[in-house]
Amino acid sequence: MDDTNDAKDAQRHTGFRRIEGGLHRTETMNGVEVVLGPEHQPPFGIEAKVEEEDTCLVLSTPADIVVTLEHPIRVMTEVRAAEPLVPGSVIAREGAPLHLLAIVHDLDQEPSWKEAWVKKALDGALEEAEARGLRTIGLPMIGSVHGSLSPERFMLLLRDVLQRFAPRALERIWLISKP
Repeated sequence: MDDTNDAKDAQRHTGFRRIEGGLHRTETMNGVEVVLGPEHQPPFGIEAKVEEEDTCLVLSTPADIVVTLEHPIRVMTEVRAAEPLVPGSVIAREGAPLHLLAIVHDLDQEPSWKEAWVKKALDGALEEAEARGLRTIGLPMIGSVHGSLSPERFMLLLRDVLQRFAPRALERIWLISKP
């Protein structure tokens, strides 16, 4: 089979078309350009990045040990009093780019994620982007970064969310592919 037929088959199965000379593939969904590309080679600059997270924010905790001047008992009291976040919610952390934490895991459950949480977090991330007037976001395939959601199923969820979404500001999504 030649390259032309391979490219046509890939587009027919995924909806993405190959951009000659590059690592990126693109598709327009409800007026939003979705560009699939690797993390090490962004196709464009982003104003926010969605990150897959759990209810206690363990997944984004740095591995480095932080020395604090607070008394250990105070730290432990704060940890015990902390309430887990709601699965499916999105938490914004200011920065450049803005970090949108998609809460799609509860590490006390097996499996730790649910498809409904992924879908709700996708809705929440897009709503947050619109509320802030963002034009570009980076989006990994949440549910498949630390979970076992298939990329194909993620694409169906994203397509469904974008079909119901009425973008005013959002123009482009960099769909970050796994290495």
